[in-house]
Amino acid sequence: MTHPIILARDLHKVYRRGSSEVRAVDGISLTVMPGEFLAIMGRSGSGKTTLLDLVGCLLRPTSGELVLDGEPVSGAPDAKLAAIRAAKVGFVFQEFNLIPTLNALENVMLPLRYGPRRPNGRAEAIELIGRVGLTERAHHRPAELSGGEQQRVAIARALINRPAVILADEPTGELDSTSSAALLAMLRGLNAERGMTIIVVTHDPGVAGATDRVVRLSDGRVLSDVRRGDPGWAAALRGEPRVGAAAEGSGGARRAWARLGELLERRRVSRP
Repeated sequence: MTHPIILARDLHKVYRRGSSEVRAVDGISLTVMPGEFLAIMGRSGSGKTTLLDLVGCLLRPTSGELVLDGEPVSGAPDAKLAAIRAAKVGFVFQEFNLIPTLNALENVMLPLRYGPRRPNGRAEAIELIGRVGLTERAHHRPAELSGGEQQRVAIARALINRPAVILADEPTGELDSTSSAALLAMLRGLNAERGMTIIVVTHDPGVAGATDRVVRLSDGRVLSDVRRGDPGWAAALRGEPRVGAAAEGSGGARRAWARLGELLERRRVSRP
């Protein structure tokens, strides 16, 4: 029987400052099966990036159960967490996060330093560079590449360790409409042709509409979970009504403290 790629049960992430607390993720349960292509949506502060960071083992949950490709990760020590992250997760970020002094091929090969040793790693990197259409740009550094080309390098880098899941955080945020469409087509192709499990965090209904499932969050909870063809599909893409100005203003400080806590903990977990 096929097991879920991601199994989250009653997942919480709480940040505390003095006597106050922020529930960035507040009791989320989620099951993602192999080969799914889904989007996580929600307005700023809804918990979508926190949830992605938890699934990607960049943050630790405060409580709840998280299993990634059959590996329980909730209570794993730092070294084990880093090994799971390197072996099972491919990240694609909005800012690309390429090393400026390395060329495209070298950037794609970078995760091989931290994952299982493979003698054919360079050959695989060359193949991936070709798969994303950058063979002739393989020896160019990031500054010599367009935004769309840099994001394609980032996708090839995410694939090099043969991860169980690709996590993409606002992957089209820095791209023009043409490059965004090309990127979505590439992700769709990876999902359809290679059976890759892909989770995209986005605020863009156009991006979410290219996936097969939309999980919408609000205040750290699942507001809706619908699949293409379901009656609530269009409503999920449009999103929930905005809260009043006063609530939005108070929530801004709450979200800022939550994000600061995320960044500090991510730095601690990622440290060798």
